[in-house]
Amino acid sequence: MRSPVVKRSIVVCGHKTSVSLEEPFWTSMKDIAAQRGTVLSALVSEIENNRQQGNLSSAIRLFVLGHFKACAGGLTGDSAPLSTAPSRSSPSPVTAS
Repeated sequence: MRSPVVKRSIVVCGHKTSVSLEEPFWTSMKDIAAQRGTVLSALVSEIENNRQQGNLSSAIRLFVLGHFKACAGGLTGDSAPLSTAPSRSSPSPVTAS
């Protein structure tokens, strides 16, 4: 059985690393990068620079979720706009709705 997780090497903030994500997340990241007129590695670097999570793969998944929630108008409560990655310097609580 083939694993649903795809591991890819990518340059993030000037250094090469590997990231494991499900294929729909890779596809979504490429789409978001294209919409922003940037490349995938630049988008991942932005997420890396601003993430609060200890795991880059998790931060990417949350970024993609936030992007599509924002596009759907699904922001609720006191959440910051999720179309941009949250900043490490300004933590915001994660609340369940």
